[in-house]
Amino acid sequence: MKKITAALIVGLLATSAFAQTTADSTTSPAVVKAQVKADEAKAKAEQKEIKADAKADTKMDKAVDKADKTIDKADAKAAKKTAKARHKAAKADAEDSTKAEAKADKAAADAQADAGKTKVNAVVKADKSIVDAAGAKVKADAKTNAVDAKGQADVKAATTK
Repeated sequence: MKKITAALIVGLLATSAFAQTTADSTTSPAVVKAQVKADEAKAKAEQKEIKADAKADTKMDKAVDKADKTIDKADAKAAKKTAKARHKAAKADAEDSTKAEAKADKAAADAQADAGKTKVNAVVKADKSIVDAAGAKVKADAKTNAVDAKGQADVKAATTK
C-alpha cells in the first residue's frame, strides 16, 4: 500500500512540476535522455526488489517448515519416551508398581520438558529467520526508492539546464 501511495504522490508531484515548466524544457534531448535513463534504472531496481522479495518469502517459508518438522519430531520423541516408560511400569511386579509408575511419570515429565525446550528453540530460530528476511525486503524497497529519487533528481536537474 505504501508503494501505491508513494507512486501516486510522485506522479502527482511530477505532473505538477511538469505543468509549471515550459514546453521547451520538457522536450529537450537532455530531459528526454535523463527520463529514459531514470526509467531504466527504476525498472532494474524494481526487478531486483521483486527477486529479493521472492527470496525472502522462500526463506520465511523454509524456516516455518523446518520449525514445524522439528516440533513434530520433538512431540513424537516425547510420546515414544512416555510410552516406553509407561510400558515398563506396566510390566513391573505388583510390589514395585508404585515405584515404577513414579519413575514412568518422571520420565514422561522429562520427555515433555525436553520437547518443550526443542520447540522453543525451533520457534526462536524460525522467528529470527523471518525477521532477517523481512529486513531484506525492507532494504530492497529502500534501494528501489533511492534509485527512483535519484532518477527524478537527475530529470529535474536536466530540466533546469
